[in-house]
Amino acid sequence: MLSRGDLTDDEWAVLEPLLPVSNNQCGRWRDHRQVINGIIHRLSTGVQWRELPERFGPWKTVHKRHLLWSADGTWEMLLQHVQAVADAEGDIDWDVNVDSSSVRAHQHAAGAPKPAANTAHHLKGGAGRTGAGAGGGEPAAPAGGGGAAGEALGRSRGGLTTKIHLAAEGKCRPLSVVITPGQRADCIQFESVMDKIRVPRVGRGRPRRTPDSVAADKAYSNRKIRSYLRRRGIRHVIPEKKDHKAARLRRGSRGGRPPGFDKDRYKERNTVERVINKLKQFRSVATRYDKRGYVFRGTVTAAALLIWLRS
Repeated sequence: MLSRGDLTDDEWAVLEPLLPVSNNQCGRWRDHRQVINGIIHRLSTGVQWRELPERFGPWKTVHKRHLLWSADGTWEMLLQHVQAVADAEGDIDWDVNVDSSSVRAHQHAAGAPKPAANTAHHLKGGAGRTGAGAGGGEPAAPAGGGGAAGEALGRSRGGLTTKIHLAAEGKCRPLSVVITPGQRADCIQFESVMDKIRVPRVGRGRPRRTPDSVAADKAYSNRKIRSYLRRRGIRHVIPEKKDHKAARLRRGSRGGRPPGFDKDRYKERNTVERVINKLKQFRSVATRYDKRGYVFRGTVTAAALLIWLRS
């Protein structure tokens, strides 16, 4: 079972060299390890920020650090670094599987105020952040963040939902994550999920973006997705829908050949389901409490980082 406790010494040794040593407003940061442990505690338990135990320091510090790193891409940078090291060691299985999962949003996740147009992508106080080492402050939501749809909240009979779209490598670890409102169709987000696969090289060279193969269920069975994968030279295993098959057979020879399907490769698609289960061991992922879409994306990315560190 995935451990959700504080960072071990080995895990901290991986992250420590990548974190900023100071900010532009207050000098040195509060101990990063203590703050990250507080974020992990909140990820694991879903507790309100103000209810964090005192051993993690002031709860506002932990909260703002998570907001900041969700906005400026620090969580994604850390995740990509861990992925890059694993790829350099040949520890990534590039037979990728794609799927999505809906997450129920708590009522407190609704009601985020619409940000002013001239403050989007900027921190409170003026300066915008483009890198992990920029100054402190509380980030404003990205442009378009007003309203439920802009915050990746969808409305259905069951209430507010958010959908997590992800690609998982063959060893049950997430490669990319996309957050949308809960009613968004899986197939529409397929290209976004694939385009977010980006594993940097430890030395020289372009990041790896192309898997050896991709497997997905019938929700992704359409011509656009198959054409996209063929253009990129990616072997794919996606079952054909019954109505698509019937339409093809009615056209006879004009209907073309049936898409290739490797039953043995398709059996490995369960890895993405197992990754979803790992992510939902974190209560702050299984139930969305964050008002802002970019903050919830940071929450999911931080959980994905822990999965990589502890796999």
